[in-house]
Amino acid sequence: MVLHRPAGRSRRSEPGSVSGTAATAGGAFGWSLANTLVSRLGTLVIGVILARVLGPTQFGTFAIAMVALMAVLSFNELGVSLAIVRWPGDPALIYATVNTISVVGSVLFCVVAWLAAPAFTALMGDPQATLVVRLLILSVILNGMVAGPAALLQRVFREKERLFVDQANTWIGAGISVILALLGFGAMALAMGRLAGALVAAVLFLRASPLAYRLGWSKQHVAPLLRFGLPLAGASIIVFATSYADQLTTGATLGTTALGFYLLAFNLSSWPLSIVSQPLRRVAPAAFSAIQSQPQEQKRVILALFTLVSCATAPAFGAIAGAAEPLVRMVYGSAWMPSAAVLSWLVVAAFSKVLCELAYDFIVVSGNTSVVLKLQGIGMLVSIPLMITGATLMGIIGVAVAQVSVSFLVLLPMYLWFLRGRDIRLRDVLARIGLPFLTGVLVGSTAALLAQSVADPLLAVLGAAAVSVTVISVLVYLRRAELAVIRRISRTESEMETR
Repeated sequence: MVLHRPAGRSRRSEPGSVSGTAATAGGAFGWSLANTLVSRLGTLVIGVILARVLGPTQFGTFAIAMVALMAVLSFNELGVSLAIVRWPGDPALIYATVNTISVVGSVLFCVVAWLAAPAFTALMGDPQATLVVRLLILSVILNGMVAGPAALLQRVFREKERLFVDQANTWIGAGISVILALLGFGAMALAMGRLAGALVAAVLFLRASPLAYRLGWSKQHVAPLLRFGLPLAGASIIVFATSYADQLTTGATLGTTALGFYLLAFNLSSWPLSIVSQPLRRVAPAAFSAIQSQPQEQKRVILALFTLVSCATAPAFGAIAGAAEPLVRMVYGSAWMPSAAVLSWLVVAAFSKVLCELAYDFIVVSGNTSVVLKLQGIGMLVSIPLMITGATLMGIIGVAVAQVSVSFLVLLPMYLWFLRGRDIRLRDVLARIGLPFLTGVLVGSTAALLAQSVADPLLAVLGAAAVSVTVISVLVYLRRAELAVIRRISRTESEMETR
């Protein structure tokens, strides 16, 4: 579905329009990357403290609440906020309507989730998590209120402002969580800290928004917005089910403590994924949208992104997989060692996921949201029985093995296959990711050798990290021409006027 700009309307003549900026996709990615690096460093330190204070069981209880929260956040604004990012005209035309849909949907789904919390926690085998779920789910309303302003910042590449908002969210929330955890609040400490951070972030998003916040209802735009957003919301629900089926399966079949071990491994495996993928996913949709009328340029951009993302993540994933045991022992302690074997598998799935997310954003901006829904539906149908079987036969390791199988053998091939419609051939993508993948395997083997031969876990981890950083630097240098492709993309006023 394509969102068309109303005829006869000029951006300059529209009151409250969002003026173009000289910000580039490359500059926005740089700010977003810095934002994510600082955030992840902070959450790593805080996470280590909380993991040692709370232990696997309390961590598992919080994981149950987070699954419930992420389930609702996957569809609470009905997918309409992304329409702001790819709207070909002035987003001020749809801003108020998007806000209204997002707020109403979020309040409605928050109420439903609140009422369903006891049944959900009983299904997950931890009824005591109900209060934690209900407290955490309140942040859905805050998310719905600021979905529009956040999308506006993403559209105009204002990741510098986003950095400030996210850092306030991270550090205020984490600080409160640590204090409350030390005071004995258990899993509630994590929920209360997260909610406090979300509240601060909501206020800052409203202040940073390029447009004054308002609610409204335009009958002219409601139907196009819902036609665009509902398939995307449906796909997001399935993405959630696919992404969190492992945690749901682990909690329901193996219990809260096993879920705590699995969650720790999952969080560690997501480090390279979130450092690169999170800032990329803030920038990529707007970048693709800025050149959506230039198919050949879109092709060059997505191939460049496949190259750079692979170079930046594959060696890091390999290092984590190879050095999983000394990493877990050094950072979290021997009580968390069951997480190490799971971590070695999950990083493989994470590499596939970062490539799938890039293809996902490209397909969505191209207007093929129904394709995304189909792909995720197939992935979910395949993954759930595999994970249940894996959990039954091999415990939490079996769940991780199932994740790898679905990610690499089902989802990634399907996403790459559907890119053919934009003249992006499979061999073109494989040519970009092949060398980084092989170097990732080499780095993983080196890290595993260090883990076995070096008695001190700190030295083993530092050695693996040094090898990984060196390889990433060499790969990015060799592919430095791809960076120029990204830097050329900008959201200038003149570019928007020519559409």
